[in-house]
Amino acid sequence: MASQYWASVITLLTLVVLIWVMFIVGRYRTKYNVKAPATTGDPHFERAFRVQMNTIESAFLFLPALWMSARWGSSLSVELAGATWIIGRIIYALAYLKDPAKRSAGFGIAFLAIIVLMIDAALGLFRALGAVTSL
Repeated sequence: MASQYWASVITLLTLVVLIWVMFIVGRYRTKYNVKAPATTGDPHFERAFRVQMNTIESAFLFLPALWMSARWGSSLSVELAGATWIIGRIIYALAYLKDPAKRSAGFGIAFLAIIVLMIDAALGLFRALGAVTSL
């Protein structure tokens, strides 16, 4: 139950991160006069747009891994890896907005969190399947 509580908290924080990058794109769209539906124009806007798209893509992997880990894995993995993904994506966004060449650390931190959650979920699921098949 604690895992699901923490997964819910992390999911809400993920939504906050997604809304944050959405607002950055909107602000940059206005600041750099990039009229919708255009997705190109000023390089600063394009970086903000890529941050948003890359964060959505990462969340698409992260959220199922988080919830599978919450169901089958360890609460500690959910808490630590979940918080790590949030921090990694914030580091990624801030670095990418400043200098795209510096985005790697944030990407690596967040990606590692996804891998940890996937491994935790898989191990827990395989343990559960082993218990079921041994009946």
